[in-house]
Amino acid sequence: MFANPLLIVALLTTGAIAVWGLVDTAGLASLSGSLVHIQFTSRAWFIMLTVSFLLIVTIWLALSRFGSLRLGRDDEEPEFSTISWLTMLFSAGMGVGLLYWGAAEPLTHYLALSDMEDAPPAAASALFLTLFHWGIHAWTIYAITGLVIAFFGFRLGCPSLVSAPIRKVFGDRAVTNSVGWLCDLMAIVAVAIGLGGSIAMGVFQIKEGVEALFGLSDTGSVLTYVIFGVLVLAYILPLTVDLQKGMAVLSNTAMAIAGCLMVFILLAGPTHYIMGGITQSIGDYFGNVITHGFRTFTFMDERVESWFQSWTLNYMVWWIAWAPFVGVFIARISRGRTIREFLMGVVLVPTAFSILWFGTFGSAGFYAALRTDLPILDVVRGNVSAVTFYVLDHMPLPTLTIAAVVGAAFLFIVTSVVSAAFVLSMFSTSGSLDPPVRVKLAWGGLLGALGLVMILSGNIDTVKSIIALGALPFVFVLLLLVVCFLKALKAERVTVS
Repeated sequence: MFANPLLIVALLTTGAIAVWGLVDTAGLASLSGSLVHIQFTSRAWFIMLTVSFLLIVTIWLALSRFGSLRLGRDDEEPEFSTISWLTMLFSAGMGVGLLYWGAAEPLTHYLALSDMEDAPPAAASALFLTLFHWGIHAWTIYAITGLVIAFFGFRLGCPSLVSAPIRKVFGDRAVTNSVGWLCDLMAIVAVAIGLGGSIAMGVFQIKEGVEALFGLSDTGSVLTYVIFGVLVLAYILPLTVDLQKGMAVLSNTAMAIAGCLMVFILLAGPTHYIMGGITQSIGDYFGNVITHGFRTFTFMDERVESWFQSWTLNYMVWWIAWAPFVGVFIARISRGRTIREFLMGVVLVPTAFSILWFGTFGSAGFYAALRTDLPILDVVRGNVSAVTFYVLDHMPLPTLTIAAVVGAAFLFIVTSVVSAAFVLSMFSTSGSLDPPVRVKLAWGGLLGALGLVMILSGNIDTVKSIIALGALPFVFVLLLLVVCFLKALKAERVTVS
């Protein structure tokens, strides 16, 4: 462990961020907010151009003759059935965020757009913007990262490291090794900070769910820290044993609960209204998603620009923060798939689920806001973490559905932390497929500390700014990986039929 410079530097870097946040939470939040604002103001065009470029590359790869290349030997068959593969995809890049933002995000955008004179019609645009944040652009970031790792790992025999494509394409030289080492470090930091934010978001929501479930109020920070402590205890034990299959079962269980919850809302809620919202959102999304990927709101009011930075840009870098972690997982389960199968499965299927999910929860929220006297918009203004539970509390079987959300959220967080600690341990031990337990525990502890920092920050906006600060440098790494991948494809040109 102590003979590995990357591991030591990675632990020290993330540990320093955690200690800083614990000692001076306000200072870290203020600095991250200021730096992210500067970067978003000057580099908004670059971030949007990057994610749109990745989408264009993805479409080209899927339609080109390179789409028939397999991620492995030419005669290799997929390791998992298509159904199992797609099910695991859902649990990889989605999770607690779906439960947290299902109804809350569309309503939050609705409030913001309603107050802006230059904004388009509020309700339909709010749902479209939510889908844009969770749709093909997000999954393209995951897909490209996973595709590069899978291609170099399964077809070219490289270790599952971010730096592997760089070393393979540009040779084993001092400069190349230095750049690769730095890329691995940036990937580790981005993943660690991104997971810390997800822990905080999950704890905030679980707290609201427990309060709603048991009729509690004014619990303050005590309940938050109790939930956080239980969460840490729940994920520490799995880090000491080989429970990868068990983790997959837990992830799929959480996803099954979420799917059943969506169907329940659709049937028990205003079905005609929800189906109308889903239908309209499908047309709005696919009719505008490509062009919206190039929008930077440069010629709009400053409030619109501020909203754009706080939401769209933050989301894009959040997905980039998770890209190394989710990419490795997706790559691991995709051996034997063709590039075309891989891209269509990873991008289109989860996007379709997102449309159904946010169309269902978002439309249910809009029905409460626009067709009833329920003060749901006041809930959005006061405590966004409670919106999902407020919607469920005004539907049949509220106790059962609220308990289901709490249970699913808890499972999503535990499985994410365990999987992330494993991936971080693998990254920091030269791609070892069986990293030492002490390394996994070290990362588990640091992820918990970073999660606590995010919790102490007290609000989601601060959490998002800290995540953005950690993920922004990885934008350049992602582009470098695409260059390496495209260069490597040239050598495959002769074998493509």
